[in-house]
Amino acid sequence: EIESAMRFILVDKIHDLDPGRRITASKILPASEELFRDHFPGFPVVPGVLLTEMIAQAAGRCLDAEGTHPGRAMLGKINGASFRDWVKPDQEIVLHATISQNRPAFATANCFAEVAGKKVCSAELFFVFAPHEQFASNQEDQILKAYWETHPDMQSKRTR
Repeated sequence: EIESAMRFILVDKIHDLDPGRRITASKILPASEELFRDHFPGFPVVPGVLLTEMIAQAAGRCLDAEGTHPGRAMLGKINGASFRDWVKPDQEIVLHATISQNRPAFATANCFAEVAGKKVCSAELFFVFAPHEQFASNQEDQILKAYWETHPDMQSKRTR
């Protein structure tokens, strides 16, 4: 039995948010995470797929924060992802997303992740929107909620 399994919430905190336009957030994956035992023994690094998921989750929260779409932002396609450097456990990964197209049925975002000011991953991401009724009715994004609680003035920027 696993005592504490990794959760698939790959954003720890939102630092800056302009709903539907841009976001800066961060994530730290601790060395104690199970994935580092196998990726790679003696040379633990954050998998590129997780870096991509981190920037996608940040961009998705930026879109969801706007409150105007018919559903929740879901990653539909990854265009041109590239990885420039290794990311070690316990490093703060700063996530940046700028929404380049924002339409009712889809959105695109230009995203990158950096560690210590150095770009480590970038991708253009395509999002679709899954209807709200497909999700648990009591489901609330705790990361966005924490941001709204510490930035109540920003919540008035939401369209709805």
